[in-house]
Amino acid sequence: MLKTYSSNEYDVIVVGAGHAGCEAALASARMGQKTLLITISLDMVAFMPCNPSVGGPAKGTVVREIDALGGQMGKNIDATYIQMRILNTGKGPAVRALRAQADKVQYHETMKRTIEDTPNLTLRQATVDELIVEDGVCHGVITNTGAKYLAKSVVLTTGTSARGRIIIGELTYSSGPNNTIAAIKLSENLEKLGFKLRRFKTGTPPRVNGNTIDFSKTEEEPGDTEPRHFSFETKDEDYLKDQLSCWMTYTNETTHKIIRDNLDRAPMYTGVIEGVGPRYCPSIETKIVRFADKPRHQIFLEPEGKNTDEYYVGDFSTSMPEEVQQDMVHSIAGLENAEMMRPGYAIEYDVIEPWQLKHTLETKNIKNLFTAGQMNGTSGYEEAGGQGIVAGINAALRAQGKSGFTLGRDEAYIGVLIDDLVTKGTNEPYRLLTSRAEYRLLLRNDNADLRLTEYGHKLGLISDERYQEFEDKKATIKQTLAELYDITIHPNDEVQAYLKSIGQSPLNAGLKASAFLRRPGVTIVAIEKLSGEKLNSDRYVREQVEIDVKYAGYIKKQELQVQKLRRLESKKIPEGIDYSKIAGLATEARQKFEKIRPESIAQAERISGVNPADIAILTVYIQQGKYSKIENYEMFKFKNNKLGAYNLIF
Repeated sequence: MLKTYSSNEYDVIVVGAGHAGCEAALASARMGQKTLLITISLDMVAFMPCNPSVGGPAKGTVVREIDALGGQMGKNIDATYIQMRILNTGKGPAVRALRAQADKVQYHETMKRTIEDTPNLTLRQATVDELIVEDGVCHGVITNTGAKYLAKSVVLTTGTSARGRIIIGELTYSSGPNNTIAAIKLSENLEKLGFKLRRFKTGTPPRVNGNTIDFSKTEEEPGDTEPRHFSFETKDEDYLKDQLSCWMTYTNETTHKIIRDNLDRAPMYTGVIEGVGPRYCPSIETKIVRFADKPRHQIFLEPEGKNTDEYYVGDFSTSMPEEVQQDMVHSIAGLENAEMMRPGYAIEYDVIEPWQLKHTLETKNIKNLFTAGQMNGTSGYEEAGGQGIVAGINAALRAQGKSGFTLGRDEAYIGVLIDDLVTKGTNEPYRLLTSRAEYRLLLRNDNADLRLTEYGHKLGLISDERYQEFEDKKATIKQTLAELYDITIHPNDEVQAYLKSIGQSPLNAGLKASAFLRRPGVTIVAIEKLSGEKLNSDRYVREQVEIDVKYAGYIKKQELQVQKLRRLESKKIPEGIDYSKIAGLATEARQKFEKIRPESIAQAERISGVNPADIAILTVYIQQGKYSKIENYEMFKFKNNKLGAYNLIF
């Protein structure tokens, strides 16, 4: 038996230095807590084992939300990107998204340096094997070398390392991402503590040598010329002018035939892979089988950095045998002679069923223990970072003896993400999509600072200087809106000619500029030219004003929906309520309530399988004020979880 010894004490310990762990540790340390960040390998801090990119639909908004709260991901990608693009510009503001290609090595190095330079934060290489838990309360961790670290709260962010297994064709071996050490014993310890775990799977494509790609047979996708950044603090003048292009090509019938002919060797179809893979990022072999009628699929060739010739073959994830992968790659236009530098692989890993968590990301059955990132069943660096900063904030607040911090579905995509996880759980690696947010016109890429900076400042993560700049921006937006209501556009020849040029009907009478701006195609620049009035020149202020005016009716409608939601969220369900004592509840509703333990009537409504009649019965029962509670609830849930009482199958 390994001999243990007492090491240092901390306020907060974070286990795992991926994208969730980095945000959690930085948030905790910046809130003044003595924080330890433990990771299996210092060479894997904020590493990108899959696509070296940040952002995209919904995900880009999450990165901006992290920045608005005082997190690091936005600043880090702004310091290390090699390409920046705004997506969906032809669509409305609710679905526009910023995406950046990262320099893989620089991203890791820059985040590691930030962590090393942050006061109150210690970075240490070690493997955590066990949690120190007494009477349902977590007090620290024990490493594989026997070191005991005590803390007031612990955050687990183990990602795909948890009992990780890599699969390439017939080859399987225990490993974390990118051939790192897998964390075996911690998963076993979590099971002993009563947590319900399950196996998920994700994958990554081959990497090829860029010098062996024939780019003349591919389509170039350059970065944007207009400055855009993820962090609200990054200046336009710092925008990278010399960006690297990405390239697009396609699979073809030959590619598809190679895959079909080798399905008998595909781990996805031979039973070798047991874990559930991501629906919205399927392997190329899954695409060929699932969409057999499609003659081709897009493939993106993306550089992994400025100082490497390694290219990521995007949308081509596979776990086929290596020799089959080579044939697949060589069948694609532009890659006929490409040299594969790394094969693609699948990785299976353990996740905690997320219905075992509160909205603060604290576990329900063990106090002071928080989890975040891919181990909660999500996929993606951005989702991990969003959970990480929330878990880190709450771990710090718990160490300070303060109440927890949560974000609502109406406040942030991070709020949507966490609520989906803890309310609905997930049967596959969860990916955030714009369609998951019912208030997505309020949760836009452009207004994350207006939504969340206030929270970041109150938590101590946003400086007074930055907060003052934020207040100044709000005041300028308000002033510019007021000026639009004071300006009148008259139906003169110039105005009528302009309206004709954009396909709009002429004016019959004078119109306030605010109403004029609501017309499709009309911009503030045009209003200035037609009226002779000069408005604020800050383009981000103008963007905000244009959206506020053009979408005022839709925004107002969603705000009314939010008011209804908040009324339901204010109707709290007492902790420890005994659902077996509520007469009239449907069996499924009762089981789901016992399993998920919703915190409010609004959350109870969102549980799959719960009907309006069940909600009505529950609401009346609580309103009566005479409700039964489970005796000694804290000890009950810990002991029952250890016995597997909550390990129900739905």
